[in-house]
Amino acid sequence: MEVLPFLSRHRGIYLRYTLLGLIIVLSFASFQLFFVLGDHQPRHFIIPVLLGTFIGILLSTLVALRYEIAERKRAFRAVADLAQEFIYVRNLDGSYEYVSPSCLAVTGYSQEEYYARPHLMDELIVEDDQPLWRQHVHRMHEHGVPERLLIRIRTLQGELRWLEHVCSDVRDVQGRILGVRSTNLDVTDRILREQQLSVAAIAFETHEAILITDADNRIMRANKAFTEITGYEASEVIGKTPSILKSGKHDQAFYEKMWATLGREGRWEGELLDRRKSGDIYPKHLTITAVKDEQGKVSNYVGIFSDITAHKQAEAEIHRLAFYDTLTSLPNRRLLVDRLQQAMVTSKRNDGYGAVLFIDLDNFKELNDTQGHDVGDQLLIEVANRLLACVRTGDTVARLGGDEFVVMLASLFDTDLDVVPRAESVASKVLAALHMPYLLNGQPYHGTASIGVTLFHGNEKSVDELLKHSDMALYQAKNSGRATLRFFDPSMQQALEARARLRMDMRVALRERQFKLYFQPQVDAEGDCIGAEVLLRWQHPERGLLQPKEFIPYAEEAGLIGDIDFMVLEEACMHLRAWQGDEYLQQIPLAVNISAAAFMRDDFVDDVLAIINRCGVDSALVKLELTETSLVDRVDESIGKISRLKSAGVRFSLDDFGTGFSSLAYLRQLPISQLKIDRAFVRNVVTERSDAVIAKTIVGMAHNLGLEVVAEGVETKEQLEVLVSFGCRIFQGYLFSRPLSLVEFESRR
Repeated sequence: MEVLPFLSRHRGIYLRYTLLGLIIVLSFASFQLFFVLGDHQPRHFIIPVLLGTFIGILLSTLVALRYEIAERKRAFRAVADLAQEFIYVRNLDGSYEYVSPSCLAVTGYSQEEYYARPHLMDELIVEDDQPLWRQHVHRMHEHGVPERLLIRIRTLQGELRWLEHVCSDVRDVQGRILGVRSTNLDVTDRILREQQLSVAAIAFETHEAILITDADNRIMRANKAFTEITGYEASEVIGKTPSILKSGKHDQAFYEKMWATLGREGRWEGELLDRRKSGDIYPKHLTITAVKDEQGKVSNYVGIFSDITAHKQAEAEIHRLAFYDTLTSLPNRRLLVDRLQQAMVTSKRNDGYGAVLFIDLDNFKELNDTQGHDVGDQLLIEVANRLLACVRTGDTVARLGGDEFVVMLASLFDTDLDVVPRAESVASKVLAALHMPYLLNGQPYHGTASIGVTLFHGNEKSVDELLKHSDMALYQAKNSGRATLRFFDPSMQQALEARARLRMDMRVALRERQFKLYFQPQVDAEGDCIGAEVLLRWQHPERGLLQPKEFIPYAEEAGLIGDIDFMVLEEACMHLRAWQGDEYLQQIPLAVNISAAAFMRDDFVDDVLAIINRCGVDSALVKLELTETSLVDRVDESIGKISRLKSAGVRFSLDDFGTGFSSLAYLRQLPISQLKIDRAFVRNVVTERSDAVIAKTIVGMAHNLGLEVVAEGVETKEQLEVLVSFGCRIFQGYLFSRPLSLVEFESRR
């Protein structure tokens, strides 16, 4: 503290307290002199005067010092109260000597809460910063080391804030630490900005190239990835426009469209070709974003791009693997189908013709087995090259696999009179080329090939049908001695088309109930009807009444046979219900044929029971006829289904017995009630001893197992007599009745 300024500030205090001290001392001295000592010499007044002056000065100094300290405290508080920083003075015991009002804005806690809760500041420090904070407090309390550190606190509202904490000690006159004083500035916004700038700086140096231009498209900044991709240093491009990267592969319209989109939407994204500093052209994926100021005016453009050369190469490789044969590099089946579909559409549009040549190398397996697969691969590559040399640019040569190749000839002639000779000419040229000698591993090899040819006109047929037709023609060529070509037989094609139409019509028939039930009586030895087998006819709207052999195979191919079976079963049950009031018909059971496709459905049992219950008929009147082939694959499952239905009253008959793979052990497991001797054995039971033995064996075996036996296909009395002699008692066939319509069957008595 400087003396003169101190005395100047407090001179009034000094004068007052010096005079007071002088008066006190003089009064005491006078009293002593006059009343005690009785000495009236002036010299005796000097000592009291000096003593009074000293005491006055001492009192004045002490009072001035105290006043000075109080004034400074008031000034400190006045300044601290106005500060935005959170300021506090804290004693060593943790209690607060002073807390600035800004504590509320910074931490959410008021001054009163700080005064009432010692160590409150310690509680606000986040857990991760606690070790640092405890070290800091220890250093301040023990050593009084001034510090500046960044800490995080959790406010009363739960917000996370960053504080710049500046701390120094408070000491007494002897230098002992009494406490600490601290200024805490909320620097959360600054830290967040620094973090954002740090992230932005890191992001700017990403693996993608970043280019920033001004509103006039002049380059302002470029990152390291830009240099790595383009070869240009940032200093080489700053001030220039990105047009220095143009490859010349895009016309002006491309860039005009790009800038139009950028101006309209503020963003453009796409792929383009650019040029490196070295002159190499490469593909890149580019995104341009327009940056606008507060007035909505463009201030900058940011371009981000990456070199997609590797990506394009990977795409090309994936495309090659997906659509091309790895050995010959010819299109594979997938690409052939795609091109064939396009050719068929073009053929329809232009009313033109095309052809498919299915090529197979003769004796290729023998070459592979004797010379090895390496030699076989050499032959396949050479064949591919020769095929390519035989066709035009617009045609397609494909390898389907193995030694099978296909040549698709597109846009042949416009009339069928011209297309056949043209297709034959190309096929003959291919044969001649493939029959020329080969040189494989330095050794000559003479090979031949066979070709099947089919034509297409438009897209009336599917691609699969075309390939099947050409494959069938190839089969004919192979059967004709190989090393030749054959066209698909038109009659075969017509048959295939008829089958396709039949499958389509069959779906309509199911929907419109065009199928009709016929009934063939089953009789005993006396000729009395004891049951009937339900047979199916199709009343086709154009072709008339069709027999089962004319449509059942196609129903199986089309996957409709199961639906047809359930339709027949439901109609049969409806007739059984309708006959309940008829004295003659109400006891006649009906046998319904069930295909393997229907029987192997998971919900077969539930569906059968649902139909029987819905129609309200006695299940004992329902008999299901199964063939051996429908049971042999999953025996345990078949036995389970039959057992469930048998327990519900439904009976089962094993049809065509003796033509399948049944064994006695297998037969014993099946819970059936009836066997039917196939008509193949019945037909020759009189003339063929072996068939008679088989029929007799079946009858004897059935009786031993407690099963009924029905002989179907009985047409003559001689057959009947032989079967009766074997012990057979139930018969079915034209000798007794042909299949009858519903009206005919109901009127039969």
